[in-house]
Amino acid sequence: MAGYPIDQKLVIAVSSSALFDLSESDKVFRESGAKAYKEFQEAHLDDVLGKGVAFPFIRRFLSINDHFPDLKPVEVVLLSRNSTTTGRRVFRSIKHYGLDITRAAFLTGSSPFPYIPAFNASLFLSQNESDVKSAIAVDYPAGIVMPSKVVDDDKDVELRVAFDFDGVIADDEAEAVFKQGDLNDFENHETTKQTTPHNPGPLADLFKKLAGIQRLETEAQKKDENYQRILRTAIVTARNAPSHERVITTLESWGVWADKTFFLGGMEKNRILGALKPHMFFDDQRTHLIPSGDNVPMVHIPFGVANSVKGGGEGGLKKG
Repeated sequence: MAGYPIDQKLVIAVSSSALFDLSESDKVFRESGAKAYKEFQEAHLDDVLGKGVAFPFIRRFLSINDHFPDLKPVEVVLLSRNSTTTGRRVFRSIKHYGLDITRAAFLTGSSPFPYIPAFNASLFLSQNESDVKSAIAVDYPAGIVMPSKVVDDDKDVELRVAFDFDGVIADDEAEAVFKQGDLNDFENHETTKQTTPHNPGPLADLFKKLAGIQRLETEAQKKDENYQRILRTAIVTARNAPSHERVITTLESWGVWADKTFFLGGMEKNRILGALKPHMFFDDQRTHLIPSGDNVPMVHIPFGVANSVKGGGEGGLKKG
């Protein structure tokens, strides 16, 4: 059986600096300019780059294809501001780590975000805030990879992905109600609309396609009771009852689910994330992305009212 064509795959695009540790190279660029940066990369072509914050997530994501070698339902594409010359070191590091990444776009200083739909990407991971905000502004799915210590345990083969709900999986309708009023207004609004699904948010397509991978794993388990699932998903939201109903309504209307769902009612999300240990957590509010001692890789989705001039304040700790 032939593998999925790219327009049917779950594709994630990643920048060089999210996948690898380019801090030393970036310092050369900032202090000495583009020419010195190019010369530095050429002089270090065979020096393997260290793992970046997104590396553990990307490595496990690609391993999904090992479980379904006939289908190969996922792909990772490199979208880089580098030139092809400086990008050679990146591809040599990709080869060193055995990552099955073959498609790339090298833009020689230009932003890569316009090419997200060309590669059918359901997510673009980058440390460049400007690129991500430009992508979100035109409704392309993208997130800013926040600084974090890289922990990649080879013995941990499971891929755990966690999402906030409002402004990430769903749109920011509920956040707008909360911002314009208070918690009671939010709860009354969501209770009134508990049977009405939310419109999709910036990462809805990613979440739905991950659910498609989960269905493949369910079928694999039916055929082989010893099959070990690789993918686990979670929703970690500050909502609680009664506003939880609309979350369930939305997921059911899309025909998707999460393995674990946490309705925290304003509890600090890090308390759950530290136990869950996801390889990536996506949230639209920076106040929820404060690093902790658990070194959870976090991605900021700068979408909606939570990221307006007055958005993302303390009120976000009570819902979202």
